[in-house]
Amino acid sequence: MRHRMAGRQFGRNSGHRRALLRNLTIALVEHERLETTVPKAKELRRVADRLVSWGKSGTLHARRMAQSVLQQHGLVVKLFSDIAPRMGDRPGGYTRIIKTRRRVGDGAPMAMIELVCANPPAPRRRRATEQGQEEAAQAAAAERPSEEQKAKAEEKKAKAGKKA
Repeated sequence: MRHRMAGRQFGRNSGHRRALLRNLTIALVEHERLETTVPKAKELRRVADRLVSWGKSGTLHARRMAQSVLQQHGLVVKLFSDIAPRMGDRPGGYTRIIKTRRRVGDGAPMAMIELVCANPPAPRRRRATEQGQEEAAQAAAAERPSEEQKAKAEEKKAKAGKKA
């Protein structure tokens, strides 16, 4: 019988499993969204929801518990001052899991896990190549003559043809 054996093992020993969940939790708090396999996302949800609940309580003990998981002071500050207040009166369910695709290498089901919040994070910055393509399109549009410029050029040609 599997009494008191909750949680997935992921084929790892307990220390490796704890480190895996800690690293996933740190990435989730830092970026507020990440892509991983569905079983890992479901297990991460348990840890992340508990962490946000600690952030909402705001006590010193909760800060120390969060510090023991996150191990980075800046992330604890972000959790308590930024993420937890955004959750407001939400009674639980601080994460959302969206199934996305199957991984190419081994066919594992992948999912996007993100923090549910009233104010979503700012959209990602565009890469330099995207910015360069957009600027090139604007420059090309500026080089093309407008309808008014085309009409003026035709008038000049017509006047030059009458004089000759």
